[in-house]
Amino acid sequence: MQSFLETTLSKLYTDHNSLEKLTYVVPSKRAATFLIKYISSFLKAPVFSPKIYSIEEFIAEIADLEYASNTALLFELYTSYSKTPTQQKDDFNSFLKWGQTLLQDFNEINRYLIDDKTLFSYLSSIQKLKSWGVTDKKTELISNYLAFWTSLPKIYNDFNTQLLNKRKGYQGLVYQEASKAIETYLELQHQETFVFIGFNALNKAESSIIQKFLANGNSEIYFDIDAYFLKDSIHSASYFVRYYKKNWTYFSSNSLKGITENYSKKKSIQIIGVPKSVSQAKYSGSLIKKLHASNNLKKTALVLADETLLNPILNAIPEKISEANITMGLTLRNTTLASFFEAIFELHINNGKNGFFYQDVLKFLSNPYAAILLSSDGMDYSKKIKDTIHKNNWVYLKLEQIQSIIPSKDTSTLQLFNSSLNTHSLLQLLQNTILILKEKASEENNSFDLEQLYHSYKIGNQIEEHLNSSDFAINTKSLKSLFFELLSKETLDFRGNPTEGLQIMGMLESRVLDFETVIITSVNEGILPSGKSNNSFIPYDVKQEFGLPTYKEKDAIYTYHFYRLLQRAKNVYLIYNTEPDVLEGGEKSRFINQLLTDENINQYISHTIASPNVKSNATKDSSVKKSPLLLEELKLLAAKGFSPTSLTNYIRNPLGFYRQHVLKIDILEEVEESIALNTFGTIIHDSLEDLYRPFVEQVLTPEMLLGLKEKVPIIIERNFLKSHLGADLTKGKNLIIYNVIIKYLEDFIKNEISLIKNHQIKLLGVEQNLAIELNISELDFPIVLKGKIDRIDELDGQLRIIDYKTGNVTQAEVELMDWDTLIEDKKYNKAFQLLCYALMYSNKERVSSFEAGIIPIKKLSSGIIRFATKASSRGPKNYQIDDEVLSSFQLQLKTLILEIFNPEIPFVEKEV
Repeated sequence: MQSFLETTLSKLYTDHNSLEKLTYVVPSKRAATFLIKYISSFLKAPVFSPKIYSIEEFIAEIADLEYASNTALLFELYTSYSKTPTQQKDDFNSFLKWGQTLLQDFNEINRYLIDDKTLFSYLSSIQKLKSWGVTDKKTELISNYLAFWTSLPKIYNDFNTQLLNKRKGYQGLVYQEASKAIETYLELQHQETFVFIGFNALNKAESSIIQKFLANGNSEIYFDIDAYFLKDSIHSASYFVRYYKKNWTYFSSNSLKGITENYSKKKSIQIIGVPKSVSQAKYSGSLIKKLHASNNLKKTALVLADETLLNPILNAIPEKISEANITMGLTLRNTTLASFFEAIFELHINNGKNGFFYQDVLKFLSNPYAAILLSSDGMDYSKKIKDTIHKNNWVYLKLEQIQSIIPSKDTSTLQLFNSSLNTHSLLQLLQNTILILKEKASEENNSFDLEQLYHSYKIGNQIEEHLNSSDFAINTKSLKSLFFELLSKETLDFRGNPTEGLQIMGMLESRVLDFETVIITSVNEGILPSGKSNNSFIPYDVKQEFGLPTYKEKDAIYTYHFYRLLQRAKNVYLIYNTEPDVLEGGEKSRFINQLLTDENINQYISHTIASPNVKSNATKDSSVKKSPLLLEELKLLAAKGFSPTSLTNYIRNPLGFYRQHVLKIDILEEVEESIALNTFGTIIHDSLEDLYRPFVEQVLTPEMLLGLKEKVPIIIERNFLKSHLGADLTKGKNLIIYNVIIKYLEDFIKNEISLIKNHQIKLLGVEQNLAIELNISELDFPIVLKGKIDRIDELDGQLRIIDYKTGNVTQAEVELMDWDTLIEDKKYNKAFQLLCYALMYSNKERVSSFEAGIIPIKKLSSGIIRFATKASSRGPKNYQIDDEVLSSFQLQLKTLILEIFNPEIPFVEKEV
């Protein structure tokens, strides 16, 4: 296969007997690289390289202007906007949301050589018509809106003037100035022969300039188009070339050059549908692996219609592929370093009077670059800060708190947590942080990080330079928006041989290049072609009226690039996503349907749906066998003491008991912005203890209890802050919960006062710690049961053991008919806990009979829910816990303990 560039050079060599004396203009720098390679193959002796320009470089030379950076353009445009007479102007952050769109519109107006005065007048009139009403009176908002549209010509002219004074411009302005300067340039270069190669969709400025070169008589143009499309009067692939042939004066006496007939030749076209984007990457990787095995990668291109697939594609390429060239570059916005900068900005944007919000701090600390910054002498201080935040429940943090954790020697890093930084200081701090990371990356010879840091530092320098020379100030939010706007346009270029091995590129990078094997991904509607996206202030009908490009022209561009890749290819793989998604594109592209319905080409097409091999593994019941080592660990646990809660955890789920109590795997500790249920219960328990402890061994009186009411808020606040460090009780959920607990405890005291009017209550103990060593003859090591009883009292001489519960409790949960259900059914866990407390208290005090029950804090009207046994569902209830009840319980407890230590019974997972 002879490529388009080789065919063109061969014709030029025949016509001119030399290639080095010509001046070449091609669509891109990449095309220029390939052109040099092919020119060298025609040479028999060393020569000076001919002049080869990309079209943008060529236009800039004609105009004698430099392209301004996007940063400079945005600052210059905002300066021009600030001069407008409108009463209310957007700040820089708001401007960034629409400034880029306005810049693109100015670009289009200039590139297509539109009469700006007429266009802006047209747009202003449209807006006035939209705002027309019955009365002439307009709101301030509408007046400002209309004033903006009226001021567009002033913004446009001032913007262009300021740039031209600096001999700089955006693409459209450079093109417009080049179209004005073309005659002078032609006079200076009248002896040069210019060859324009591989162009398709030209804007009006490019078209005008090229036509003037052609009219000068010493220039040529070669189009890369197949006769198959040129003969079709409605095919979009030849839309632009047909227009040039019909409307350019040059072609009235000259024929089109570069026309070939390759498309209809025999080729293999495989259309493959796969589900989702990642599957496309995986399939492409497997395809490349097969091609590499058959040594067919030399002239292979992997073209990404959706360039966001680059990362998964890079991960899917087999390691065996030693030569691969990536042309599109990795967008800096999609790197981990960008998320690091974002975390720093979010820290300072969300910073309030209370300090930095813990979630923003944790997000920053979780970034790998934060760990690099905060590591010193083998200590990872980022982890230490995170642990301290969780331990102390810091909802908000200030610099002083961070300083208490990190050694003060690294003051520059600590300044990241300085809440008083202004925009300039924050930008300077970012630059210093980049330099620190650069030093660390240099020590590790991390070239990828160094490249990212270099580009980021360059962006920071650009912003700083323009901030220093601008008359307006920007806030942190504006700085973030600008920084990331620039990051999204900055790419990391990959090193590789652009003429050898596998070529990975976007659609535009494929211009004038030919490959024997072509793999195109994301061949879906909304991606290829991109569809109706109108990111412009200029309405569609106005664009049509003035000859500006619309989505129709954009579709024609995509059509040309797609079919041009297929022209000379022998093997084509078109991969599309079978799962339509609003964000990832729609159904398979119309291009696929066109191929399938083309009678001249569909004989070479195969269409398949691919899916990944999914292996189904049978789910096994989770269980852990009790090894000798595990049994030894259980013995240590038994010696320290089982709590009633730990034993009910075993009843509920043995494997959960193993994880929590043997492996010590706790639920991940999280910062509580508002208190969790377990903390809620802790505050109530601690507060009741503090309120009632002074009355132990006393008979409660109404006077005593009335005196407690005024202490309730103070004691609750103290316990609230003890259990929930850094809590703000003045607002939000915490304020609501604080008042709810006050209400619960006030109702509790009120209930007690009501009860003691007719009864006598003597308080015997609160939050009493007890323990008992169980005598189990089958085991030759100690088994301890330990726990804390919330309250022990006497009601009219009846001894009661009371447990407080803040959750729901029903009478059925503490009533037993069958003792075996106590250790088999988790429903009776509350009854099990009461009996544990009863056993421990009975062992200590040697009492013969007493009651045990639960006071439900949330439902005090129910009174105490007492433990009871009964022979049948309708039989009488026995509320007394005596030796017989305790003996029956001890048998069940023994059975449970023996099961825990039985090596033949593994810890199994139960449905909770």
